[in-house]
Amino acid sequence: MTTRPIERESLLECRIFAVERCTWTAGDGTPVVREVVRHPGAVTIVPVLEDGRLVFVQNWRIAVGGPLWELPAGKREPGEPPIDTAGRELKEETGYVAAAIRPLGRYYTSPGFADELMYAFEATGLVAGDAKPEPGEEVQARAFTLDEIRHMTESGELIDGKTLAALHLWHACRETA
Repeated sequence: MTTRPIERESLLECRIFAVERCTWTAGDGTPVVREVVRHPGAVTIVPVLEDGRLVFVQNWRIAVGGPLWELPAGKREPGEPPIDTAGRELKEETGYVAAAIRPLGRYYTSPGFADELMYAFEATGLVAGDAKPEPGEEVQARAFTLDEIRHMTESGELIDGKTLAALHLWHACRETA
C-alpha cells in the first residue's frame, strides 16, 4: 500500500468526536469520497478481583436505546496516556482503584469509518471505593464469574464489541503468561 494525498473537509465537530469528508484517488485512478469519524481514542479495562471474578458495569447507551453490560471504559482526554485513562475510568465507573494496571493490547474499533484506537488493560489488586460517574452517566457495577460471562456471551446478552475484544485479549495474555 502506498500513501496517497488526501483532501480533508471538516463536516462536524462534537464534544466526543469529529467527522471529516476525505477525498483521494485510488490506485486505479478512481476518485473516492468517504466520511470518517475522528475520535481521540479510548480504553477498556478488565478488572480482576482476588477471587477471579471480573467487574462489569451496566451502562445505559443512547445509541442502542437501552442498557448494555460492558467492561469499564472511557475516552482519553487530550494528551492523557492511555494507562492514566484506565485508572481514572476504573475509579469513576466502579469505585475500584487498582494496585497494578497491565496493558493487554490495542485495536481499532471500526476502521471502516472511524479512527478510534482502543487500548485494553488488566487491572488487579483492586481496592473498593465509591464510584464517581460523570454527570448523566447511568452505570451500575457488578462482578461476574467466568462461567457467567461465558453464558452471557453464548446467550447474546453480552454484545458490546469493545468488551468482547478486550476479553479476547485478556484470555490470550493469560494463556501466554
